[in-house]
Formats: sequence, structure tokens, C-alpha cells
Amino acid sequence: MTAFANIKPTVAYIGACTGAKLADLRAAAEVLKGRKVASGVQLLVAPASARDQAQAAREGVMQILTDAGASVLPNACGACAGYGGTFQEGATVISSTARNFQGRMGPASVQVYLASPWSVAAAAVTGNISDVREVLS
Repeated sequence: MTAFANIKPTVAYIGACTGAKLADLRAAAEVLKGRKVASGVQLLVAPASARDQAQAAREGVMQILTDAGASVLPNACGACAGYGGTFQEGATVISSTARNFQGRMGPASVQVYLASPWSVAAAAVTGNISDVREVLS
């Protein structure tokens, strides 16, 4: 992670079918519990399915995410597929999605770094790409 430590995402995105399943939402909540999203970072969560979102709500996971400052988006491919919401010119995104080729999530200037939900949540809290083990210790 040291090579990426100076990268400051403007968006932390936990979303899509590959990166926002129930287990992923639980992982992010583990990192975010009792913490707040850093100033200058927007945390977006698009649960993989309505079923996963409902179960996460029953477990209190969704409350932890929103208490930390997450905005919950509809269940959909959304930004991962480049529709239903893309990122602004020049955005730096850390994302739990599966793909990050140029232009997929917005203008060609958007930089997308792929990471686990733990790492996305850690970056949302610290304001830079971080080693989640340091956040949880």
C-alpha cells in the first residue's frame, strides 16, 4: 500500500454485484463502525441486491454505513457499468467493483483504483488509500 499512500480519493464506491454483496457490506461496516467519512471524500454504497440490502438492514449494517456518512444508492450496476451515475471530470475513485478501464465510470480523466470493500472503507475514513489493518488495529 505504500506506493498508493499519497492517493486521495474523492469518491469511495462500494457497489455492484462483485463488490457490494452482503459479506462486502459487513466488511465495510466492520471498518466504518464508530468512524466518520473523511472530509473531502464521498462514500457511495450501492448494495448488490435488494435481498442483501434488506438483510444488511436487519443486521444493523446499513445503519453503520449511513451513520459513518455513506449515501446509499439504488441496487443496480450504476457507476460500475458507466450508467445510472458516473463520476465527475478529474475524480479519483477507490472502488470495490470489478473493472476500471479508462472511460468506464465517467470521463477519461477519472482515475479508478480497485480494492476490497475493507480497503475502500479504510480510504473513506482516512482520506487516502490506506492499509485497512492499520485502521482496524
